[in-house]
Amino acid sequence: MMITNNNPRLMAVKTLSRVHDGAYSNLQLNWVINNSKMDHRDIALMTNIVYGVIQHRLTLNYEIVPFLKQPEKVKPWLMELLYSALYQMEYLTRVPKRAIFNESIKIAKQLGNDGSRKLVTGILHQMDRSGLPSFERIKDGKKKLSIQYSVPSWIIEQLLDQVGKNKTISILKSINQPSKQAIRVNQHLISIKDAIQQLKAQNYHVQSSQIAQAGLILSGKPVTLSSLFKTGAITIQDESAMLPVEALDIKGDSQVLDACAAPGGKTTQIAEKLNQGGIVRALDLHRSKIKKIDQNVKRMHLEKRVNSMDLDAKKVDQKFSDEQFDRILVDAPCSGLGLMQRKPEVRYGKKIDDVLRLVKTQSEILNAVARKLKHGGIMVYSTCTILNQENQNVIVQFVENHPEFKIEDLSKQFKFDHQINGYLKIFPDDYDSDGFFICKLRRE
Repeated sequence: MMITNNNPRLMAVKTLSRVHDGAYSNLQLNWVINNSKMDHRDIALMTNIVYGVIQHRLTLNYEIVPFLKQPEKVKPWLMELLYSALYQMEYLTRVPKRAIFNESIKIAKQLGNDGSRKLVTGILHQMDRSGLPSFERIKDGKKKLSIQYSVPSWIIEQLLDQVGKNKTISILKSINQPSKQAIRVNQHLISIKDAIQQLKAQNYHVQSSQIAQAGLILSGKPVTLSSLFKTGAITIQDESAMLPVEALDIKGDSQVLDACAAPGGKTTQIAEKLNQGGIVRALDLHRSKIKKIDQNVKRMHLEKRVNSMDLDAKKVDQKFSDEQFDRILVDAPCSGLGLMQRKPEVRYGKKIDDVLRLVKTQSEILNAVARKLKHGGIMVYSTCTILNQENQNVIVQFVENHPEFKIEDLSKQFKFDHQINGYLKIFPDDYDSDGFFICKLRRE
C-alpha cells in the first residue's frame, strides 16, 4: 500500500533530503506544514524527526556506518531514511519499534525499489540484534565529544578554549534538545494581554518569556496556524533575537538605520516602537531578501514606518549623509553558531576560515556606518554566534579605532547574569534560547 504525502515519516525523509541538498530546515518544514493535511500530532512527529536527525547527524552516522558495506554508495535519500529510523529507535522511546520498522520499509520500497526495501530491512534488524557501537571506543577526547553531541571538532576546540569544559558540555547538551516556539507580539496591533487571551482561546499553551518584553512561548500546535499570525498580530522570533532592538532604546520619532535587516524581524520590531515622525531604513545586499522584508512589514501593517532598499551596508556613503541617524542597528552577518538548536544544520556548513572572513566583513560594516550616527546617538552591534572572534574581539578593535564610541553598560536595561565589560552574551544553555551577543555603543 502506498504511503501518502500526509504521512509524517515519509514527509520527514523528503524534507531531510531537501535539507541535504541545501534547503533551510525551518523554511522547508514551514512549507510542508502549510501545504499538507497532517494534523498537529503528525506535524509534531515529522518536525521532531527532521530536527532530531539533523541535530544528531554525526552520532547517527557513527552508529550506522559499521552496518553498511559501501556507505559511500548509499543514495542520500536512503541514508536519510536510515538516519530517521535509527533516530526514532534511539531517541523516541514511546514509538513502537514495530511501527518504525514497518513504516521505514514501506518508504524504502515507495521511494526506491525492492532492493532498497531489502537493504533497509536487513540493516534495521541487524542493528536491533547486534546493538550500536559505543562512544567509549573513541579514545580522543575532543573527537568523542564531537561524535557524542554531533558537533564538528573545530567548534568543540573553540568552545573548550573560550568557555572551558563544563560550560562546553552544558552548551552541547542544550543544543540537541527540541527548541521552543517563541513569538513576539506586534504591539502596534494588539496588547500582550489580549494576545495571550486569544492564543489561549485557540488552544495554545502560553508562557511569558523570561528575557524579552514582548516575547511569548507557545506550545500545542504550530504558531503559523493561529489567526493572530495570519493577521500580523504576532510573528515568529526567538527571545534572544528581540534583545538587540530593546537595547537600542528607541524614541518614537527616531531616525533608525537597520544596516543588515533581512528577513525583517528586527526591522518590524523597530517600526513598532516608532510614531508618525519616525522611520527605519532597512538595508540588505540582495533584492530578493528586500522582498522578504517587505512581505513581513506588510503582514504586520507597518509599511508607513519602514523604507527598505537593496544596499551593501559597507556602501552607506552612497545614500546617507553623516550624522543622519539617531539609532543604528548592526545585526551583523555571522557564522550563526548561536542557532545550533533551532537551525541545527548551521553547525555542519562552517569552518574556522569562514569565521575569520566574517570578522573582516563585520568590522567593515561597523566602520562604514559609524559616521552616520549622530553625536549622542546609540549604535547596537549584535550577532547570533557565540564565538569571541565575531563578538567582543570585533568590538575591542572597533573602539580602539573609534575612541568617540563608548560601551554602555547594559545592566541598566537587562537584569541578566551574562554581562561582561558592559556587553551581553547569552549562550544556548542559559535560557534555552538562541545564543546571542549584544553590545550597546554611544557616540560621544
